[in-house]
Parts: sequence; structure tokens; C-alpha cells
Amino acid sequence: MALPEAKRRLPIVIDEVQKVPQILDEVHRLIENEGLNFVLCGSSARKLMRGGANLLGGRAWRFHLHPLTWREVPEFDLLQALNRGLIPSHYDCSEYKQALAGYVTDYLKEEVFDEGLIRNIAAFSRFFDALSFSHGEELNFSSVARDCGMDSKTVREYFQILEDTLLGYMIEPFSQRRSRKVITSKPKFYLFDVGVAGRVCDRTIERTQGEAFGRAFEHFILMELMAWRNYGNNDFPVRYWRTKTGLKVDFVAGMSSQVAIEIKGSRVRNEHLKGLKAFIEEHQPAMAILVCAEPRARCIGKINVLPWEEFLNRLWEGEII
Repeated sequence: MALPEAKRRLPIVIDEVQKVPQILDEVHRLIENEGLNFVLCGSSARKLMRGGANLLGGRAWRFHLHPLTWREVPEFDLLQALNRGLIPSHYDCSEYKQALAGYVTDYLKEEVFDEGLIRNIAAFSRFFDALSFSHGEELNFSSVARDCGMDSKTVREYFQILEDTLLGYMIEPFSQRRSRKVITSKPKFYLFDVGVAGRVCDRTIERTQGEAFGRAFEHFILMELMAWRNYGNNDFPVRYWRTKTGLKVDFVAGMSSQVAIEIKGSRVRNEHLKGLKAFIEEHQPAMAILVCAEPRARCIGKINVLPWEEFLNRLWEGEII
């Protein structure tokens, strides 16, 4: 308040605000009484909510900051992004393996520990290790719990903690107007960054083909979808669709007018189209897209086959959703 008035009009930035929840009462007072503006940064709203902090209802807008997106990286290198991830300091780091190892071991786990959100550190460490085989897969909480030596309720709580600390997100199954037998109760969990997931899964990708590449490629496209949704202020769900007979669509995005998106890290074959065709037959989406590593776009019936660069360009231009 001792600053000149011109300087007081500039935004005041407070980082790691969740570490001192009581400061929000003072922020509230300064907004109301002095007309000051704040940028409040932090990695978890969970501690604030649990501690009964002043969440500035009606006086603050919430934004999510994602890792780098395809459009933010000049001369984007897909393999580099999948191996190193898109946290800025990792993407450009020649010693990325050590950087990722330190980030996962010394930062991510400690971030959760420091928040005081868990009591059993050994159990949470076992759970974190279990992410290597459950990441991006349909979650069976009971199976994960057995592997970790804990109950399924605790496992659900740990996944919720990772979501609340912005370390990942759940993708719920899509189940509108069911006529087929579809999976409705098993979400999928993805970490917030493909490089971090690669470290947790002990994965190195040497070339743009194979199962490991396909999984990382799918994760990367999801990261772009989630970033575009948040940065564009687009409030719509992203889900996946799968029948009990194995037909699937990787992502279904949108509200009343859905876009079905299947992702393949290989050349497109007829069997890759079965899930999209079944989804089109049942739900009549506004658009059905198969994102792939092929060099040219084409149409197969009602399905748009798009090279990933073209898909991302059209996504960020607002032409997909």
C-alpha cells in the first residue's frame, strides 16, 4: 500500500498460494477495499478446500496452465515430445532422462506429501508405482488395490488426489442412449504430461511405430484436446467409448454434438475403423475422425482420416469442435 498508485494498479502475483491458505482473506480484503488485482498460482485447490480457505467466490476466475502445446513449439519434434514430455524445461533438456527422474521422484511425490493429503507414504509410493500398468487403461480399482496391498476405497482416494493436485485427469466412459452393451463404470486415468507418464512407465520410444509409440501418441493427442478445451474456455466433457465386445473409440468430445476421435500411430487398416463405424451407427456424431501418422488426409465413408498435424491445426483453428 506504500507504492505509488500507478504501481498498485499492476497485478500482484502470489505463487504456491495453497501453502498459506489464510492469505486469501487478506487478498479478499484488498480486492474489495482497495481495488487491487491478483494472479494467484498454485498446484492444488484440495488443501484450500479442506482447510476452509476463502475461495473468493465470485471474485476470481480459474484457469489451468498446461504443458507446452504443439502450436507453442517451433519446429515441433514428435518423438522428442513423446520421450521428453512438454514441460518446457524437459522438452529442451539434453539430459531429459535425469530431469524426468528427478521430477517424478523428488517433485511429484513430494508435492503430494508436502500437501499433507496422505498419511501412509509407503502405500502411496506403491500406488504411484502401480500407475505404470494402469495408465491410460480402463481402471479396475479392486485390481489396483490388490497389487498395492490396500483397499479399493483408498485407491480411489489416491486417484482423486492426483486429479485435485492437477497431476492427471480421469476420462469417464461415454454411455448416452445405450443400445449396445457398453462399459459405463470404468474410467481411464492419464497423467498431465506424456513425458512424465513415460518415466513412470519406464518407456523409451525409438521410432514412430509399435505399441509404446501408439500409447504415447494417444496421450499426446489427449493433452492437446484438454489444453484446447481449457484455453478456449470450452466447457465440454471428453470421454471414451467401448462396448463389451471390444469395439471402441478413444475419445468422444463435445456436449449435444459429439466428435468421435480414434487415434492410431500406424497406417490405417480396415480393422481400425470398426469402432468409429459402430459409434456412427448408434450415435450419429457431428464428426468422426481417425487421427494417424499417414501423410495425407482422406475420407472413408463418413470417417475423416487426418494426419496428426492437420488434425491439430484444425483443432486449434476451431474447426473440429
